[in-house]
Amino acid sequence: MPTAPPDALVLAIETSCDETAVAVARADGEILASEISSQIALHQPYGGVVPELASRNHNLTLRPLIEHTVAAAGIAIDDLAAIAATSGPGLASSLLIGNTTAKALALALDKPFYAVNHLEGHLLSPFIGSGSGEVPSNLALVVSGGHTLVVHLRGAGDSTVLGSTRDDAAGEAFDKVGKMLGLPYPGGPEIDRRAREGNRRAFDFPRSMIDSGDFQFSFSGLKTAVFYQLKKLPEPLEESIIDDLCASFQEAVIEVLVAKTLAAARKTGERLVTVSGGVSCNRRLREAMTEACEESGLELRIAAPAYTTDNAAMIAWAAALKHARGAAPTPLDEDIDPNLKLA
Repeated sequence: MPTAPPDALVLAIETSCDETAVAVARADGEILASEISSQIALHQPYGGVVPELASRNHNLTLRPLIEHTVAAAGIAIDDLAAIAATSGPGLASSLLIGNTTAKALALALDKPFYAVNHLEGHLLSPFIGSGSGEVPSNLALVVSGGHTLVVHLRGAGDSTVLGSTRDDAAGEAFDKVGKMLGLPYPGGPEIDRRAREGNRRAFDFPRSMIDSGDFQFSFSGLKTAVFYQLKKLPEPLEESIIDDLCASFQEAVIEVLVAKTLAAARKTGERLVTVSGGVSCNRRLREAMTEACEESGLELRIAAPAYTTDNAAMIAWAAALKHARGAAPTPLDEDIDPNLKLA
C-alpha cells in the first residue's frame, strides 16, 4: 500500500475506560487538538469506575466532543484522511461506544479506519511533539491504573514485552490503598500529594519481587501489608500518620519500578528510557527515575502530563503513523478486544 503524506490528518476516539477523548493529529507528531471530557466526578461517589455509567456518559458526550475537537483543530470534517479508535484493552461497554462511532464516521466519510491498541498509544506518547515524527529504539515503562509493563520498543509497531504484573497494576494498587486510607477517588494523585509531607521510611513495606531476576511485578502483597499495618494503628489515624503511610507505600512501589526498568535497560543495551501512563505523572516517580537515569548515564523521556492519562492524542498519533507508512486499514467488521495484548 502506498505511503500517505506526513501532514495527513487523523481523528481518533479514546473511550477505553471512563474518559471520553477525541484528538486530531498528523504523522509528524503535531497534535492539532486534543479534548477530554472527564468522568471523575461521576464515579467519585462509588470509589471506582462503574462500567454502565461510563458507557452511558460516553454515549451522551461523544458527538458534541467530536464536533468541538474538529472546530478546535480549525479544520472541516472532510479534511480528515483517516479515522481511528482504541480497540482494547479496556472496558468492553466503553470500548464499543468509541469504536462503533469511529467506524460509522469512517464509513460516512469514506475514509480508512484504524484500530489502535491503547498500550501502543502509551508507548509512543513520550515522543508526541518531538517534531520529527520518529520513534527511536528505547526501553519503556508503561505504568497506569490497569497496566504495568516493561517493553523493549524498537520503533512504532515493533515491540517486545519483557515483563508485566502478576496481579494488581501499580496504579490500581495506588487507588486501592487510597481507598483503605479514606482518601478521595482517585487515590493515586491524592497519595502523591500526601506523600510530600510524609516520611518515606516510617513504615517498612515490602519491595515485592525486586530481586526476582526478571522483569515481572507484583503489588498485591504490598497492598496487603498496608492493610495489616492499618489494623495495628490506633483510630482515628492522625493526619501525619496518613502522610507517612502514603510516603512509605509510594516509595515501596517506586523503588521496584525504577530498579526493574534500569535492569531491563542494562539487559537490552538501550541508552534511552521512556516512562508513560497515568502513574508517570507521579512526582516522586519522575524524581526517582530522573536521578537513577542520570547516575547510570541514560537518557530519559517521560510523557508530557497531558498525554499520560487516557487521551486520544496518543491514539491519533499512533494511527497517523500507521497511515503514513501505508499500513492496511482495519476491517470495519473487526471487533474490539477488552483483553488485547501488546504485540
